[in-house]
Amino acid sequence: MADPAPAEHRPAEEEETAAAGEDEDTGAQVAPIVKLEEVAVTTGEEDEDVLLDMKSKLYRFDKEGNQWKERGTGTVKLLKHKETAKVRLVMRQAKTLKICANHLVVASTKMQEHAGSDKSCVWHALDFADGELKEEMFAIRFGSVENCKKFKDIVEEIAEEQGKNEKESEEASSTAELVEKLTVTEAKKEETAEKEEAPAADDKKDVKE
Repeated sequence: MADPAPAEHRPAEEEETAAAGEDEDTGAQVAPIVKLEEVAVTTGEEDEDVLLDMKSKLYRFDKEGNQWKERGTGTVKLLKHKETAKVRLVMRQAKTLKICANHLVVASTKMQEHAGSDKSCVWHALDFADGELKEEMFAIRFGSVENCKKFKDIVEEIAEEQGKNEKESEEASSTAELVEKLTVTEAKKEETAEKEEAPAADDKKDVKE
């Protein structure tokens, strides 16, 4: 009986058939192990309009060390809430997006030029970047004098506008309190009048009886 032909001498047709068998589609469907779903990412800025968006570098004054420390390089934004009209200053670090400043621009917000640099300005604020309100002193530096002036002018304009809004709100509140007091006074007068009339009516009844 003859030995089977070595593999290298097998007909080409057999090799092609074997290869075709290996690559044959079995029709089986393999489900992915991990199912990825789209997740809506919220920034907390959805209800606000952007008044300013500018690249800058932020510094915070370290009281203990009595020196300025870099807080981060990124984009500073001024965001106005669509309903309350309040404006806040938010700055995130460029790569990590970590918040390095987050506070309201209020009537008392005052921008001052940083000594020795016309591209920087300084201000105080009650900041919430670290998750708690803290009195901070910030300095911000821009790439040009024009950008610094634009930032400073817009912040001062917002602070003035917030001051007017607060004054109008106080006047409206005072008016509301005054109206409320007058209403309460009128109500008391009517109540007193009713009490005075009641005994008189009883007296008439007694007379008739």
